[in-house]
Amino acid sequence: MCLSTKSLIYQRLESIISNLGEGEESILIGVKSRDPPSIISSATSSNASVATTGSTSVLLGVKVKKYLKSSNKQDKLTQKELNILLASQPDMESGKKIEMEDPSVEKIPQTSSRGSLVKQVLAALAVSLGSMVVGFSSAFTSPALESMNDEGSRLHITASEASWIGSLMPLSALFGGIIGGPLIENVGRRNTIIMTAIPFCVSFLLIYFAQHVSLIMAGRSLTGLGVGIASLALPVYLGETVEARVRGTLGLLPTTLGNMGILVSFTAGTYLDWTNLALLGACLPIPFFICTILIPETPTWFINRGNEKKAEASLQWLRGKKANVHEEMANILKAHKEAYHEQNDNVLKELFSKKYYLPFVISIGLMFFQQFSGINAVIFYTVTIFKDAGSTIDSNLCSIIVGAVNLASTLVATVLIDKLGRKILLYISNSLMTVTLLILGGFFYGKANGYDMEQYGWVPLPAFVIFIFGFAIGAGPIPWLMMGEILPSKVRGTAASIVTAFNWTCTFIVTKTFIDMSKAFGTHSAFLMFAIICAIGLIFTYKMVPETQGRTLEDIENNLMARRRSSRLSIKSLKKINSLAYLKPFPSML
Repeated sequence: MCLSTKSLIYQRLESIISNLGEGEESILIGVKSRDPPSIISSATSSNASVATTGSTSVLLGVKVKKYLKSSNKQDKLTQKELNILLASQPDMESGKKIEMEDPSVEKIPQTSSRGSLVKQVLAALAVSLGSMVVGFSSAFTSPALESMNDEGSRLHITASEASWIGSLMPLSALFGGIIGGPLIENVGRRNTIIMTAIPFCVSFLLIYFAQHVSLIMAGRSLTGLGVGIASLALPVYLGETVEARVRGTLGLLPTTLGNMGILVSFTAGTYLDWTNLALLGACLPIPFFICTILIPETPTWFINRGNEKKAEASLQWLRGKKANVHEEMANILKAHKEAYHEQNDNVLKELFSKKYYLPFVISIGLMFFQQFSGINAVIFYTVTIFKDAGSTIDSNLCSIIVGAVNLASTLVATVLIDKLGRKILLYISNSLMTVTLLILGGFFYGKANGYDMEQYGWVPLPAFVIFIFGFAIGAGPIPWLMMGEILPSKVRGTAASIVTAFNWTCTFIVTKTFIDMSKAFGTHSAFLMFAIICAIGLIFTYKMVPETQGRTLEDIENNLMARRRSSRLSIKSLKKINSLAYLKPFPSML
């Protein structure tokens, strides 16, 4: 078909689309062009968003405005014209995206290009170095507690003291999460992240110079304060600075480096005693502090403070000097004005209102199932668990293997998250964890009841490896990533603070009670309980969690608000919106 014929049909189709009524639905043919979002958003469904420039994507079967029943029947394309379009684009029947060049449309510069990703990667990498410190801090107790009772150690601890050393960090992180909300709103996202380097550094120095167990506990408490604040600030910063098309990939960069921190802690702990390991921990925050100073504050925070010039300068830095940021800036301003149109001074009351409770409940639920999968019990006491299992493989080597798998799994998730989407990875994650926890529960049950398990001494390691893999690709990073995505901008700081505090409360409960539960009821009981919770988490993901792949923060917020109004949480609507079609942002176990 000649180009002029295509152009004529294109123009007529565009005319028809623009003349259709607002309430009309679609069933046959949809067009998505470079028109303003007001037209596109009302003309396309949630699973048909493909941006094009200077071209039109024609999709067969896409839900646009009702075409066959349009009131202006004279303007409708004839069957012949439809056949011409279909014949010229054979891939339409399979639902693939196809494009027709419109010669009348002048091409405009893209909002961003591949080159603009460099600045976003640098910003994500800078804050992710803090995640590496968090990962190191979280895994520190696993090798350190073992070396504290070595003959040459200047300190020897009891089982009760070891339990408190392991659990004080998440308990303190709870309070860090609470104060982190006001900090990111008043001091700024970036400045709050920078400030966390101080407690990280000081805490490990306290441990290094400790002559009494109380100083170690004080150091772990201070570490937890930094971890709680960082776990809140990092996903918010990334959510507000990274483009939707790469937010999944770059959003997992903190998780990747965090898991690298875990591996460093496990590996270094094999060769260093707890004092030298603490000294290494005190050095890690230095490059993180320096790099974070060099990146800008988020545009959203500047707009919240009424400084549009700095917001635009920040966005320009993040997208590159040559990028056209006017449209994106306008969208951020529009979302800000809509969010604060009905300002309520009582933010907590606003948060728990019907308008915002759905994303808040989803985020809380994801955090609950993340922590009660038992991941921190596994990470904090990896060496101890392998010793209790009587594994035929050296326990320190096992912990290094677990750390390496944790890191490798996150790399896999980084590649897959913007291809498969969040929900698919959560399905895989919860399924793998459920099965492996049942296997571990069965192994420890046999051991506790006098069965000869020596020939199965190899079982714990592969089970742990698969469990860590399952957690690291979904349940670990995605709750933190989605916290920065689904919480509405108007209450994001307060909501993220409460969600983070809740996460660390769960972490404290799991880490503090795991050893006591194992002694009272057997290790198998703990693993079986975790397996049941993971299975319930699978159902929660199916019924409640929305898909956010490739959507802007504004689009996600609007969809959740529409979902609340129209569906009233009905399963039918949840299935429709959550189509399977898209910090803690650091160690995936946190």
